[in-house]
Amino acid sequence: MPFKYLREDVRAVLDRDPAARNFIEVLLLYPGITAVMWHRASHFLYKHNIKFLARWISQTVRFTTGIEIHPGAQIGRRFFIDHGMGVVIGETAVVGDDCTIYQGVTLGGTGKETGKRHPTLGNNVMVGSGAKILGPFTVGDNSKIAAGAVVLSEVPPDSTCVGVPARIVKREGVKISQSDLDQVKIPDPVSLQLCTLSVHIANLEKKIKEMEQQSNASKNE
Repeated sequence: MPFKYLREDVRAVLDRDPAARNFIEVLLLYPGITAVMWHRASHFLYKHNIKFLARWISQTVRFTTGIEIHPGAQIGRRFFIDHGMGVVIGETAVVGDDCTIYQGVTLGGTGKETGKRHPTLGNNVMVGSGAKILGPFTVGDNSKIAAGAVVLSEVPPDSTCVGVPARIVKREGVKISQSDLDQVKIPDPVSLQLCTLSVHIANLEKKIKEMEQQSNASKNE
């Protein structure tokens, strides 16, 4: 039955979202629950080759929730989409059990593949807000993708990825760099680039000042 995992989905929200107060509130007022609930129905129809109706349901849900899940996508149990606006999940995407994704996440393709075009998330994967996972590869079990990261290649299990393009900063609990993931304390690639530019500008200003001093000294001689 399309809705047989609904109670588990609601319980997952209650367990993971401290703002969730009770079952009825989550069931009626959380757009992520609405999107996942109706996706399970549209996926059922899609598998039974009733594809027009399946797509009609998915597009209606996109209009009402801001979450677009293609009816062909395979979604596991206890899936939590937090907030959800701007989430896009492609046709051949696969999401394992106990996964959490935040607003603005894309599980998409690069436009270069045919057949399997979208990523596979293992079990217990967390994807931060605004992250993009693009391509037909796997993000391993228990991995975490930082907010704003762009993942373009395979991610091993138990890994933490940050940055654009994403790089692994922690593997199986061992830090590969000083960065870690907590949705706030992550490297900002734009800020890092601005800092680099500031250093270059400061060096150029120093050189210009030295050249001006040399020029003035030459004039005084």
